[in-house]
Amino acid sequence: MIEGQLLWTPPPEFVEGSQLAAFTRWLAAEHGLHFVDYAALWRWSVAEPSAFWGAVWAYFAVESDTPYRSVVHGEMPRARWFTGCRVNLAEHLLRYERRAAPDEVAVVYASESAAPASLTWHELGAQVRALATQLRALGVRPGDRVAAYLPTTPQALVAMIATIAIGAIWSSAAPEFGARTVIDRFAQIEPVVLFAADGYRFGGKPFDRRSEIETIAAALPGLRHLIWLPSLDPAAPTPAMPPVVAVRTWDDAVATPAPARDAFAFERVDESHPVWILYSSGTTGLPKAIVHGHAGILAEQLKTTAFNMNLRPGSRAFFYTTTGWMMFNALACALLQGASIVLYDGNPAYPAPDTLWQLAADTRVTLFGASPTYVQQMQKAGLVPRERFDLTALETIFLAGSPATPETFAWFYDDVKADLWVTSQSGGTDFCSGLVGSVATQPVYAGEIQGRALGMDVHAWDEAGNELIDTVGELVLTSPAPSMPLFFWNDPDDTRYRESYFSTYPGVWRHGDFLKINGRGGAYVYGRSDSTLNRYGVRIGSAEIYRCIERIESIEDSLIVCLELAGGGFYMPLFLKLAPGAELDDTLRQVIAGRLRRECSPRHVPDEMHAVPAIPSTLTAKKMEVPVRRILQGVPASRVVAPGAVRDAAAIDWFVAFRAEHAHTIDGDGAPTKKSIVV
Repeated sequence: MIEGQLLWTPPPEFVEGSQLAAFTRWLAAEHGLHFVDYAALWRWSVAEPSAFWGAVWAYFAVESDTPYRSVVHGEMPRARWFTGCRVNLAEHLLRYERRAAPDEVAVVYASESAAPASLTWHELGAQVRALATQLRALGVRPGDRVAAYLPTTPQALVAMIATIAIGAIWSSAAPEFGARTVIDRFAQIEPVVLFAADGYRFGGKPFDRRSEIETIAAALPGLRHLIWLPSLDPAAPTPAMPPVVAVRTWDDAVATPAPARDAFAFERVDESHPVWILYSSGTTGLPKAIVHGHAGILAEQLKTTAFNMNLRPGSRAFFYTTTGWMMFNALACALLQGASIVLYDGNPAYPAPDTLWQLAADTRVTLFGASPTYVQQMQKAGLVPRERFDLTALETIFLAGSPATPETFAWFYDDVKADLWVTSQSGGTDFCSGLVGSVATQPVYAGEIQGRALGMDVHAWDEAGNELIDTVGELVLTSPAPSMPLFFWNDPDDTRYRESYFSTYPGVWRHGDFLKINGRGGAYVYGRSDSTLNRYGVRIGSAEIYRCIERIESIEDSLIVCLELAGGGFYMPLFLKLAPGAELDDTLRQVIAGRLRRECSPRHVPDEMHAVPAIPSTLTAKKMEVPVRRILQGVPASRVVAPGAVRDAAAIDWFVAFRAEHAHTIDGDGAPTKKSIVV
């Protein structure tokens, strides 16, 4: 499969029926604005941000107590959006309930141990209002933090929306996170309420988390209430809590009679009021507590769910995610368009590798979302979903989480459905949205992200701040966007915020990704730029290496880093987790080197190859390239890896030992010894 090869052209009826096309027709009718193509629309959206975002606000008829005074005020990093408005995100998430039919479904949910079930819009709204009323009765006030340690269940969704509805601030961690990892997050924000489940199931096994909950609660001095969800064992005793923490069950919390829809008051808040707190992966120090606001997230997600995801009433969106990833929040925002959502709790490959495709067929999913890593596993397993499942409802594939390869795109057309809108996105936790992504009016090219998102002033820059086309550079934003973080929690002077995004190019957001924009506006993201392989002045994205070698049957996973050495040389080792029974012998080394040399370039061939027991990854499954590189440079592991931020601590220990054994190579004469280079 050739990168950039044309794979699909949207039929005229698909284009004309898209939410994006409807918006452009509205711009023409209401404002006399006409655009020859998407590129022209994007240029206008970033050149005239007040006009564009004001149009988004009006098009979706955002409900506010007061009109905004200005669309955007100030510059990065202190820009503020829709100043003077008073809105509530939860109110808009449930707005479709007003016109939904009595039996119209809002949420479908399933797990390893339970077949799909559903909540109607009216049931969802009633549960949210009941829980929100209970939270108010417990003394939760606007600005208080409410945290959750829950699996991907409807209870997690209801708790999130209820928290936001009363102006409290939501934050969530997945139950597979260990106690220390959760404490590192929640202790920063001091929640007054904790929602927690007794455990979760994964791969057919139960995982009891009661002892972790006891440890977490004891470390949160501001905690006053635990709302307990016994999901593994209804008869399980509640965990021991500090004396100041009152415990009630989930059933008790939602048993409060729900106020009628018209009698319930959503807490409308100003534009800078926090809506939720997300977290960076925590590979260096405490995870950054990233705070987003009601108005910014509302505007951004109205745009994204309509124009990038093409959702509307009757659509059904699924994305495989845990509650510890921003995609849980983003999936919930599909409700803004009156679409229904599907939640799945469990292992995506249990009890069978194609479990999620069975779910998609059973629930009539129209948008199927997953990470490219999951797709690669299906490719290797030889799955052909179109042969087993009725996927006639499926319209859109929504890939996010890591770069998608041309082969990943092709697999969907070959093995899932020929007439399909296969899309890839890139953005992340920082925005809780995408910076580059899907465009319903554009063709699909293999491995290519269709375009820069509307309102996102995205460019690829070189080190001097010059714009690059058809050349890889730093992903930057040269003007603000609504869902940029308001601030980091416990960062009162914005020091960490500025260091994270604005230390490279003053006044310009450096995202930390490696980006290429081609002549037609398509985008390619090649992984994190701060883990870029810079070898003899040629910059290589690590994703290029992984794409090439992880298709080799003997390789399960890999990690590559490049160190700049004291003598001006470079040291680029490749670490490989092999499939069971495979051996890193000279034959496999030659296969890997030959493929890299052939499909990439001679500069992509590593200096050394080493078999490792495991590849270090964060709790959200990101390869820990930067920490490994710094450990190999001699930085103590305690300074680059936060306790609990890695899935398998022994994986990091292996690299510490490797550094000690190979210090002479790394710190010696400025280049790997000839003897050590095995290519």
